[in-house]
Amino acid sequence: MYILAFCLTLGVAPIAPEPHVLEKLRMLFQGELVRPIDIFDLFLHGTPWALLLLKAWRTLALRLRRVS
Repeated sequence: MYILAFCLTLGVAPIAPEPHVLEKLRMLFQGELVRPIDIFDLFLHGTPWALLLLKAWRTLALRLRRVS
C-alpha cells in the first residue's frame, strides 16, 4: 500500500506538463540522457515504479506457488 502511495506522489511528480519519469525515459530512448542530473532524476522518479513492479511480481509468484 505504501509503495502505491510512493508511486502516486514521487513517481508522477510533477504532473504538468508531463511526469519527469516519462520525460527521462524518452530522453533515454533517444540517447539524450547524458547529464548526471538527468540520470539521477530518472533514478529518483523511476525507483517507485521499479519497486511496485518487483512487489507485484513477488506477490503473484507467491500466490501461484501456494495454489499449485
